[in-house]
Amino acid sequence: MGKLPIYYDGTRVEIADFIPEKYLKVLEIGCGEGGFRKNVSSNCEYWGIEPYVFSANIAKQKLDKVLVGTFERMLSELPDNYFDLVICNDVIEHMYDHHQFYRDIKSKCVHNAYMIGSLPNVRYIVNLYQLLIKKEWRYKEEGILDRTHLRFFTLKSIEADFIDAAFNIEALKGINKISSKNILQRLKIKLAEFFLGEDILYLQFAFRVKIK
Repeated sequence: MGKLPIYYDGTRVEIADFIPEKYLKVLEIGCGEGGFRKNVSSNCEYWGIEPYVFSANIAKQKLDKVLVGTFERMLSELPDNYFDLVICNDVIEHMYDHHQFYRDIKSKCVHNAYMIGSLPNVRYIVNLYQLLIKKEWRYKEEGILDRTHLRFFTLKSIEADFIDAAFNIEALKGINKISSKNILQRLKIKLAEFFLGEDILYLQFAFRVKIK
């Protein structure tokens, strides 16, 4: 078996700032090899869901409980009204129906639980360049056009979906901002930002919402 992409074992420290102050029972959906556990308090109970058996077996050595499968398939295995923090790092875009996920996750959480994570930005400047200038939309092994992505998001659509789900948005901002040491490229990026908006500069958006 070949080496899995880095996000299966990454700690995703850029999401750590979105972790709330208090939590006791954590569920990470798409936990990979369990690397994000390093960012979370050692005093909490930590569950993971991971569809890849190889990664799930590694995660089992780090987490309290790991369910092998997708969220949809493992839904019935999760206790109701149990978790107070749900982590979704680069996982919602892989779901067949993320609106249904938002409805389902409520039943597994206590009142005023938190959900944190990240979503890819389809309006990212590199993606727009490929689409508008090169006239290409080619799926790849990873990134925004990962061939396993089933949903695509913009900042506005993320916000609208959370509001429709009756989540309280506490934080929603761009992460992994594009940069360049080349002066000409920086000028081009600034020009694109002026006409298209600041949101195009970010590969992803990170969030923290409260689940009522």
